[in-house]
Amino acid sequence: MAEKKPSPDHWLVRPDTIRIIWIGSLAVLALTVIAELFIDRVSKFGIDGTLGFGAWFGFISCVVLVIGSKALGAVLKQPDTYYDR
Repeated sequence: MAEKKPSPDHWLVRPDTIRIIWIGSLAVLALTVIAELFIDRVSKFGIDGTLGFGAWFGFISCVVLVIGSKALGAVLKQPDTYYDR
């Protein structure tokens, strides 16, 4: 059975929609970092009191997870002929 590919007319594939999603995501990120200026935070570990901690910590965590998953995939990868025995 042939796998159905998304058509170019799908709304998530359109370049305009992708641009809108990027702009919206960056706007939400900027608004949350700006909102931290008006919120009185209590720092429990010192570093978590820095401006934009959630944003940069989340970004670094995501990068570490992607690199770790790539490394794990390289270690666990089987050859293409694994099931041909």
